[in-house]
Parts: sequence; C-alpha cells; structure tokens
Amino acid sequence: MDTLLFGLFACTLLGIAVLHKHSLAIAVSGAVLITLLSLGWNGLHLGHHVHEEAEILLNLAGLLLGFALLADHFERSELPKKLTTVLPAGRAGAFVLLILVALMSSVLDNIAAALIGGSAAATLFKGKVHIGYLAAIVAASNAGGAGSVVGDTTTTMIWLGGAHPAWVAEAAVGAAVSVCFMGWFASGQQHRLQPLEHGATDGPVHVDSSRLLVVLLILAGAIGANLAWGLPAVGVWAALILGSLWRQPDWSLIGGAAKGMVFLLSLVWSASLMPVKALPAPSEVTTFGLGIVSAFFDNIPLTKLAIDQSLKGAGHYDWGFLAFAVGYGGSMLWFGSSAGVALSGFFPQAKSAGAWVKSGWHVVVGYVLGFLAMLWLVGWHPHPIKEDAMREAQQGGPAVEQPK
Repeated sequence: MDTLLFGLFACTLLGIAVLHKHSLAIAVSGAVLITLLSLGWNGLHLGHHVHEEAEILLNLAGLLLGFALLADHFERSELPKKLTTVLPAGRAGAFVLLILVALMSSVLDNIAAALIGGSAAATLFKGKVHIGYLAAIVAASNAGGAGSVVGDTTTTMIWLGGAHPAWVAEAAVGAAVSVCFMGWFASGQQHRLQPLEHGATDGPVHVDSSRLLVVLLILAGAIGANLAWGLPAVGVWAALILGSLWRQPDWSLIGGAAKGMVFLLSLVWSASLMPVKALPAPSEVTTFGLGIVSAFFDNIPLTKLAIDQSLKGAGHYDWGFLAFAVGYGGSMLWFGSSAGVALSGFFPQAKSAGAWVKSGWHVVVGYVLGFLAMLWLVGWHPHPIKEDAMREAQQGGPAVEQPK
C-alpha cells in the first residue's frame, strides 16, 4: 500500500510537469485520490491529521492570498518605475535586482520577496521577463531566506524546533555563492530578451507613499505575528484590513491567487500523507539529496521529519546545510516551493517544468556550487536540538545537549 501511495504521488507530480496547463486539476485530483486511499486502506484518522496540518495549511493559504495583494500595492505605488532611475542600466541592473530580492527575503517571507521582485521585473522589463530570470527570482528569494529564521517557513520551523539562529545563519554562505552564480547567467538571459533601460518612463514618476506604507505595514505584520505566534498570515491580513482604510487593495486578485493557493495546498496535503516514517541517517550526502527531493516533495514535511529525527536522538543535522538544501532546492522546479507557485500565478509562461529546467539550468548548478562552498568554507557540524533550546537562544546562549 505504501508503494501505491508513493506511486500515485509520483504520477501526480509527473502529470503536473507534463500537462502544466491542467496542473490545478491534476493536483486536486491527486490529493483526493491519495486521501481516499489513505482512508480506505492505510487507516488514516482524517480529523486528527487535519488538526496536525491545519496551522501550516492555513498559514500558507493566508500568505499566498495576502502577498498577492501586497504585490499589487507595491506595483501600483509606482516604485518599480522609479527603480529605472536608480538601478544601473542593462545587465547590471537585472543582476542587482536579484541581489535585492535575496536581501529582502532574509527579513521577509520568501513568498513576499519573490512577488515584489516579480512585480518590479514586470515593470522594469516592460512585461517581457525571461523564464530563466523568473526561476532566478524564485531561487534568490529562497536562498535569501535560507540563512534567516524569519525568512522562510522551514527555517522558522527549525528555530522553533530548538535550533539556535546562528546555526541556520551559515546557510548565507551557500546562498551568496548560488545567487552570484545563477544571477550572472540569468541577468544575461534577461538582458538579451529585454534590457533594462535607464529612466525609461513616459513622464515624471510620482511614488504613492501611502501604498508603500501599506506594503511596509503588511511586512511588519507578517514578521511580528511570526515571531509572536508563529502565524505570519494573521499579521498580513490584520495589516491588509487596517491599510484598506486609506488604500483599498484590488480584491479581484483574490480569485487568481486562490488557484495557486489550492494548487500548493493540494501538493502539501498529498505530501503530508506519504508514509515516510523516517529519513536516512543525517550526513552531507543525505542533506544534499534532500535538496533535490524538495523540488518534488514539499520541504515542510521534510523539515518536520528532520526535526523529529533529531529530537528522538536518531541522528542530527547541520541545520545551516539543511536550511539551504530544502530552502533553495525547491527552486529547481516551478512547483517546488511556495514562492515559485506564487510567482507563476502572475507569469503563466513559467508553468512548464521543461522550460523552467532548460532556461533555469543555472539554478541547479548554483545549488551544487553553493552546497560545495559550504562544505569547503564552513564544514559539516551537526548539532543536537531539544525542545527547550529556543528559550536558551532567546536568552543569548546556544543550546547545549545535557548529558544523559
């Protein structure tokens, strides 16, 4: 039965990759079939499982919908047009934008960073954005968030699971190498398709500071609610409602964003039902492989399994390596990360696994180079984590495993 469930999940992913125009229907159908099979033959307790996954699913749903409205606020603020007078012209400007996306993602959620980057790119390049550059935006957002406990859902999970924030921060080494490598080639692709022209606007640009204030309010709400309750979506929607008092969002965008939301939640739900009881013993090779797997198998359940493995004393990871692997690794396919799903909702041409891999080859090579750079410069240093380590981290000291 376990083999059948894995096979059905694999067929769902293959169908999405091949028949990308029907990706939503395939993802939902796969989720329904996997659920029915789990109920009928695998003894699934549906209510209990829904309770276990509800927080993650609701958070993802709220973030995907809320950040779609944030991206619209950002675009309508006219700041992307203003960037044409600030960013350098040509290939350098395209490269700098990717660096900015990575930096934003270190303090923001990777979904927000990817959508802001995509919104800026659509304006800066007059709607002509290369698929390889879209893949690079997603990779930059995932790489930037990998070294920060507030930059990605998985790194926040690792932190709350008991890892010291400094252990995750070393992922910034791999992120810097990968972003510089793939950013150089992606910016060249974009420059050949549509160069960034310095000051290419139809007239003077007036930035709507009120909309920018709403954007900042939403981002602050996401960070604050994440730190306080681990529920960034609550902060996003509280800020959206408050911000609507002086700048109304385009609520009609909810319909389009909802399709991407249902698609991603279907994949996350299906992945959560896979009968994966444990991961292989933690090592450099295992962690590298998890990065590749995360392009197909959602990184949230992978991260949860790794944390449980460490808490049970079955082996420990170098959490910076794991954060980089499962965070950046999902960038290798458009549906491999929430940032990719969100961005492809605004750029339908990105919903082709073949085109994504072919044009975004530099993302794959960047992953390999980033991982090797971490091995060379940082080295593999696994750390045990425990449930009370977060309290120790907040008091300023790294967690130390107590003798048994």
